[in-house]
Amino acid sequence: MGLSLSHLLIVLVAVLVVFGAGRLPSIMKDLARGLKSFKEGLRDGEEKPHLLADESKHEKES
Repeated sequence: MGLSLSHLLIVLVAVLVVFGAGRLPSIMKDLARGLKSFKEGLRDGEEKPHLLADESKHEKES
C-alpha cells in the first residue's frame, strides 16, 4: 500500500497550487538545508559517546 506514480503527481500538483511555482525552489532549498543539518547533528551525536569514553579513560589513568 505504497504511493504510486499517480498519487505522487496529485501531491505535486497540490503543492504547486498551494505554494506556486516561483516559491517551490526556495522551499526545496530550505528543506535540503534542514535535512543536511539534521544529518550533521546525527553524526555529531554518534561521535560524542566515543569522545566521552576516551576522556574518561584519560581521567582514570591520571
